[in-house]
Amino acid sequence: MKKQRVNVRVLPAISQPGRTAAGAAAARAVLLVTVTPARKNRPAVLERKKGKTFVKVGRVRVDKAGKAQFAVPVGRTKYRVTAKTFKGKPAVSSALVRARGLGAPSFLDDFNGTSLGSAWSGRVQAYDPDGMRNCSKGDPQAVALEGGALRLSVLADGARPEPCTAYRKDGSLIGDFRYRLNGHISTAGQASLRYGFAAARMKFPKAKGQHASFWLQPVPYKPDATSAAEGGAEIDVVEYFGHGGKNGGMTSFIYHPTPAGRAMAGGWVTDNERFLASKSDSWWTAYHVFSVEWTPTEYVFRIDGKETWRITEGISHQPQYPILSLLSSDYELQNLGSEASLPQHMYVDWIAFWQS
Repeated sequence: MKKQRVNVRVLPAISQPGRTAAGAAAARAVLLVTVTPARKNRPAVLERKKGKTFVKVGRVRVDKAGKAQFAVPVGRTKYRVTAKTFKGKPAVSSALVRARGLGAPSFLDDFNGTSLGSAWSGRVQAYDPDGMRNCSKGDPQAVALEGGALRLSVLADGARPEPCTAYRKDGSLIGDFRYRLNGHISTAGQASLRYGFAAARMKFPKAKGQHASFWLQPVPYKPDATSAAEGGAEIDVVEYFGHGGKNGGMTSFIYHPTPAGRAMAGGWVTDNERFLASKSDSWWTAYHVFSVEWTPTEYVFRIDGKETWRITEGISHQPQYPILSLLSSDYELQNLGSEASLPQHMYVDWIAFWQS
């Protein structure tokens, strides 16, 4: 008979669904549970140690791989998970764990105060036809701190009242639009990580016509690199293109160099609404934590600790810095529906990384 076992792995504080900006201190650590042998729907009970006894604080059923998860406050409290008696299998408990993850983050910005911290700077502050943003550019006017959160916007450029003509990559006409200013910032030259967890608590605009993003770029950039190990990769932790788009409008991608040219891995987060906290939850009314766990062998993408993608190609071995942006590329401008829908906003409650 195969020996039973309950394993609990503690992740950092990467779960925090909620409607208001609350700061990273309120985020919860994630306990990843694996019960072997796997029996779908077996109850798993989370218990908190209190003196010499245990108090039940949560209950879920494992999936067909024997996996489940819990979100708990970060701290010194000890927990165990017990797989209950099920289909002839007696109950079995895990070892005790503390919800401390990788400890304090090596970088954290809660976006309190009235101005950005010194780690941040603007990106691509000129109109960029070659980058498919002939009609938009990064600008400080589209970056603000508001109510304990970073607000990145798409605004009409008041200094350019004349229309901008947008074209597709093949040269065909898209149409005429207002020139736009985009919120587009990074920690280039100031803060980066190499392996570990990177996470941001974000709320997106509902409308199409722009995309909200949290992504990582390598330092230094090596345009002649033929592998991600040498040249790093673009790690798109999350991109949100608006409600009602393809597969719900959410993606996670890796773009990486190869001897044959640039390659891509990842894709759309299909049926992404299954990662919402409730039926009344949405990506534009509430914050959620989007994260990537990056190791020398894989990337694991998560929403509030729940896995969305696992990618084993294009692994960067270079330091990477985070970027936060709300970009309106030429190819998506027509999807906004009306210039009267400007401005658009995304919000970031906090960003952190834990370097392993």
